[in-house]
Amino acid sequence: MRTDQLSKTFYALADTTRREILARLDEGEKTVNELADGFGMSLPAISKHLKVLQQAGLIEQTRHAQRRPCRRVESSLSMLADWLASQPLPVRR
Repeated sequence: MRTDQLSKTFYALADTTRREILARLDEGEKTVNELADGFGMSLPAISKHLKVLQQAGLIEQTRHAQRRPCRRVESSLSMLADWLASQPLPVRR
């Protein structure tokens, strides 16, 4: 995988679980346990997804005492939106 930020973003968004995590974070800050609820996978598996999202700059995780909430980075998709807007539209025949 290329290491540029756009490639990391596309890689992170390619997975349905990671897109669902981002959608859940639209509602606001959530802990790892809150994000894992309903996925039917282990906490380590969710943590791996969160790591990919963090590496892409789509989420950040802070620390408040024992609590480690995740939140979506609001400006994170702007580079992707700019890139998409700069792409020529295909010509249909």
